Amino acid sequence: MAEQQKLLVPIDQYLKAGIHIGTKFKTKYMENFIYKVRPDGLFVLNLQKIDERIALAAKFLSRYAPEDIVVVSRRENGWRPIKMFSKFTGIRSFPGRYPPGILTNPSLDGFTEAKVLLAVDAWPDRNAIRDALKVGIPVAALCDTNNQTNNIDLVIPCNNKGKKSLGLLFYILTREYMRARGLLEQDKEVEAEIIDFCEQ
Repeated sequence: MAEQQKLLVPIDQYLKAGIHIGTKFKTKYMENFIYKVRPDGLFVLNLQKIDERIALAAKFLSRYAPEDIVVVSRRENGWRPIKMFSKFTGIRSFPGRYPPGILTNPSLDGFTEAKVLLAVDAWPDRNAIRDALKVGIPVAALCDTNNQTNNIDLVIPCNNKGKKSLGLLFYILTREYMRARGLLEQDKEVEAEIIDFCEQ
């Protein structure tokens, strides 16, 4: 019971969102985060580790001002969650195609001198990660059981494909980031429902 109280949200919220349900593939990079394999062949991530990493990611991101962070999601299910994250935190988001050179080419209109990149999925978001590497900024990324994690400084294990999973994760990240930056009182919640963070 004590373990449940330490989690960022009640365990049943995590379970309902399927944040721990991985894929039928696992990489050696993600083995440490895997709890078990289900009879249907899907790998299941360790909820405690997911929770710890979300808390760590929020703490890490909160060291940066909103204008110093860029969040990207090529995957459509991540578009609404990152837009909502952006709306509440002021962090710049790129739902859909990441515009090449935004982090590396000062002559572009939308050029941004980011200090950290957050990617929803390391594989579809690899161009943004490549640019982050070129300019030498740290990369945090949501990683499922099938992700490679080389070039990622902070791995956040989770189901990074599901609407509910991404919605819940970005809801928690928004709340924790805002609390850590003093934008939200410690006992207050974000002025939106978790469902508002899920792609409709």
